[in-house]
Amino acid sequence: MGEAQTLKHMRTPTIATQCQAAHATKAQMAQLSTETRNAAVSAMASALITAQDTLLAANAADIANGKTAGLSEALLDRLALTPDRIVAIADSLRSICDSPDPLGHVIQGWQRPNGLKISQIRVPLGVIGMIYEARPNVTADAIGLCIKTGNAVVLRGSSSAYLSNRAMVTAMTAAAIAADIPEGTI
Repeated sequence: MGEAQTLKHMRTPTIATQCQAAHATKAQMAQLSTETRNAAVSAMASALITAQDTLLAANAADIANGKTAGLSEALLDRLALTPDRIVAIADSLRSICDSPDPLGHVIQGWQRPNGLKISQIRVPLGVIGMIYEARPNVTADAIGLCIKTGNAVVLRGSSSAYLSNRAMVTAMTAAAIAADIPEGTI
């Protein structure tokens, strides 16, 4: 059985289980330092390059399934991964690392007549859920942005990109956990 077929036969936790796991990590995620979050996103970018063969095999299976299902050429093109596209996805993750940390910035503040100081400060939302179509790059971007902003993430990609997304999430999750992101965050 090839790598792509092995991925297809892996048991996927229920959406309720995934949401509960993500919810359980939100407080930990909110406390992570900028350095830890950036290191995780950078490690995920490197993991995609390292897992390129697995990603391409999974994507080839998705493309074959898409052709059988009669997907349009435009949709197949959006679904397709190439070595250059994987490098571009990794570069996009690295650019997320280079962006300023959005957390902890005071948006506005004021003082009440009684001396009480009130501030509006950027904080993580907690858990972000996304539903999107056949674009594997969105999987990486969503995970990278959520980790950068201290949020857990639950993703639901198109069934036409199932194997590609699964391979990408597997590689990125392993890298994130190794970089001290709580298991269940992705």
